[in-house]
Amino acid sequence: MKRQDIEPFFATLQAANPHPVTELEYTSVFELLTAVLLSAQATDVGVNKATRQLFPVANTPQALLDLGLERLEEYIKTIGLYRTKARNLLQTCRILVEQHGGQVPRTREALEALPGVGRKTANVVLNVAFGQPTMAVDTHIFRVGNRTGLAPGKTPLEVEKKLLQRVPEAYRVDAHHWLILLGRYVCQARKPRCWECNVVTYCKYTPKTPAP
Repeated sequence: MKRQDIEPFFATLQAANPHPVTELEYTSVFELLTAVLLSAQATDVGVNKATRQLFPVANTPQALLDLGLERLEEYIKTIGLYRTKARNLLQTCRILVEQHGGQVPRTREALEALPGVGRKTANVVLNVAFGQPTMAVDTHIFRVGNRTGLAPGKTPLEVEKKLLQRVPEAYRVDAHHWLILLGRYVCQARKPRCWECNVVTYCKYTPKTPAP
């Protein structure tokens, strides 16, 4: 993608969706951290279905610790890798209680020190909860970055670094939401819906998929 096309690319996405938000459901920073941790290799829809049952029962680090491993697993067993995620989540809760006064830390280093929290999860929390201009590169953003030519790279970290370099500052806080939604609903993996794409003019992908 040509540098002069990047600003209108994001201006178009912004005009269509001025205030994008995550599709994960949460009412606190800890609920957000929990939902993102559970969402690895799972859909937001599947995570929301589980957390709608879990959060009314336990939605703080101490409450989840009190719930215990077996009961937590029952609530999240419909989510992929739920046993590993349950163990990681409880270990994270223990660290939050013992080292952070039950609060979710605001730094990348402290977030990535939590079990089950990698760079992508930390980026989501820093962006969504704390308004930092981070780029959480999931499979959708990785695909969109490469396919459109916006931020080509062989690894998620490469794509993340390119996005931070190329996305204009005015769009950085919301950019990862727009790109996820574009990848999830329009620029899909098997068959991009080019005929529905409002930024198709700026995309280098060829040949464009014709309308069915």
